[in-house]
This record gives sequence, C-alpha cells and structure tokens, in this order.
Amino acid sequence: MPDYPQSPPQKSKSSRTRIGGGIFYRALVREFSVTGVLVFSILLGIIVFTQLIRLLGDSVSGLLAVEGVVALVGFSALNYLPILLSVSLYLAVLLTLTRSYRDSEMVVWFSSGIGLTRWIRPVLGFAAPVVCVIALLSFLLAPWAKQKADEFKSRLDTRDDVSLATPGAFRESKQADRVFFLENVDARNNRVGNIFVQSVQNSKEGTMVAKEGLQETAPNGDRFLVLLNGTRYEGVPGRHDFRIVEFERYAMRIEVAEIKEAEPSLKGYPTLYLLQNPTSWNMMELEWRIGLPLGALILALLAIPLSFVNPRAGRSLNLIIAVVIYMTYNNLLGVVTTWVGQGRIGPALGLWGVHGAMLVLLVALFYKRLSVFSWKRLMR
Repeated sequence: MPDYPQSPPQKSKSSRTRIGGGIFYRALVREFSVTGVLVFSILLGIIVFTQLIRLLGDSVSGLLAVEGVVALVGFSALNYLPILLSVSLYLAVLLTLTRSYRDSEMVVWFSSGIGLTRWIRPVLGFAAPVVCVIALLSFLLAPWAKQKADEFKSRLDTRDDVSLATPGAFRESKQADRVFFLENVDARNNRVGNIFVQSVQNSKEGTMVAKEGLQETAPNGDRFLVLLNGTRYEGVPGRHDFRIVEFERYAMRIEVAEIKEAEPSLKGYPTLYLLQNPTSWNMMELEWRIGLPLGALILALLAIPLSFVNPRAGRSLNLIIAVVIYMTYNNLLGVVTTWVGQGRIGPALGLWGVHGAMLVLLVALFYKRLSVFSWKRLMR
C-alpha cells in the first residue's frame, strides 16, 4: 500500500489554552516592565534634580558644605524610592492597559475568551517583586538612609568656621562675632588667599585684610588662622581713637564647635525599635511603612478596572479619575496615620480603615466592569 503523508497530531484545546495564556502573560509582563522602567526613570530624575537644586542653594548660602551635596542627594533619593516605585507600578499597569483599550487589543483578548479577571495574574506577577522591593526599602533601607543623613548633617555642623567658609562668599561665625570672606582656598597646601575678617573685640569693631594666610595647630591642639602681611582697621572712621595697624603676622583662634550627637528622627528609627516600643507616634510611623507596600499592591490591582476607556466620555477621563483616586488614597493614609500618632484612633483602625475602604472600592470597580461586559455579551 502506498505511504500517505500523515497529518501532524492535533493539539488539544487545553494545551492551546496554556500556550495562549503563556503568550498573554509574557507579553503583558514585558510591556509592564518597559513602561515601569521608563516612568521610574523620569520620576527619579525629577526628584534627584529638585533635591540637587535645593542642596546646591544651601551650599551657596553657606548652610551646607559642598562636599556634602552628593551624599545627601543619594540619601534623599533612597528615602524617596518606596513612593517612587509605588507610583511607577501604578502608572505602568494603568498606562499599559489604557493603551490596550485605545488600540483595540482588549477587544481581541476578550474575544479569545480572556476575561477581565485573567489580568489579575500577570499584574500580580509583575507587582509581586516590586512590592517586595518597596517593603525592603520601607522597613530597612529608607530608615537607615534617614539616620545616616542626619548623622552626616550633624558632622558637617561640627566643623570650624574656616572649614565652613565658602570661597567668594561672606560667612558669619557660629558665635556671631566674626564675618569671614576668603577669595580662594588651597586645601592641599593649607593656605587661603585674599582674606577679609570683621570682628568685635573688647567692644571695638575691627576689620582685617590680608593677601594670604594659613592654618596652624598649636601643641595643645588649638587651631589658628594666621594672616600674613595685612592691615587692621580698628574703631570708627573720623574719631580720634581710630587706628590703622599693619602687621606681618596675626593669629586668630579658630573656635571648634562642640560635637553633638544627631537628634533621633522618627523616620530614622529602625523598624525593630518601633515594634519594641509601641507608643502612639511609633505606631504611626510603623503603619506608614506597612502602608507603602500594601498600598502599592492595592493600587496595581485598582489600575485594571480604572484603565477602561470609554470613547464617548473622552480618552483621558480614566487617567484623571486614577490620579484623583491616588491622591485621595495617599492623603487619607497620611491623615489617618497622624490621627494614630495623636491618639484619636486605634492602631488597628488606622491600619485597616483606609486600606479596607480601597479594597471595597477595588471589588466594586471589578464588579461594575464585569457586569458591563456580561450585559454586552448577553445582548450579542
């Protein structure tokens, strides 16, 4: 008998469903990731830029040393990361599904038998690792960054007046009895150039100028700013006691600030300390840290029904509603945690009150969207 070519074995319906579901899952997670990275990069750049501008302004005004700007920008960015990741997760899911509605991709998925609830699995698959990172940052890294930033600022505040002086800017001493101006500073050779110092000694106001100077340390540890080949003007011009004195060497003692420990900040307390000391304010901070990853997960699921686009109502209406819901959620969370700190409500109500209301809203939105799709399918 002749050998007829055999047709390839037909795949079962369940295997085709698994293959289609795998393609659906991978495509969604890939698009979520691309959109999330893009949104996170933009938000992180905005935060870093605004913090850099603020800290550079403090540095120019003499409130902060130049070498502390980069470190404080890093600590500040690490402290903002939980909120940035939460917003990025929310927007990634929302923008991706909104685009699918606008490009009619959702119609294709719905027609192939993939209902709205099937979107929960890929969203959870994408959101789970991000929520874990948010929890790690919220519970461990962000408090550590806040604590280190406070310690770093405290160390900068204990520096002496000459070290704090910014070249090209006037700087008042911490005792408020001297005003420094240094045109340039050579830290390698420990010398300064074109010095102006105005001080009050024995109820007399004096002004000194010198072409150069240097810093010296006495055997007992005292530090001095030595002015070389300068002039001192003492008194008020026009009076008989006004004096002009030229000198080759004039030494001024540099007052060393007392080393003070950084005052503990509530946001800098370790999470374990908050658990071991359950005061009302500690519970407030603990609930805020718990609310960040929990709220990120709820917002990611909320983005599924909120991404629905009704062409008759406008393409941007769902985005406006989503932004309003996020702002309301975030503000309510801040108000309720403050009430916990003030003792107006209990910690349990403060923790589950807002999140419970958002879960009810989540179920209601899913029910509304599923009811709309079921009614349309019945009409067809």
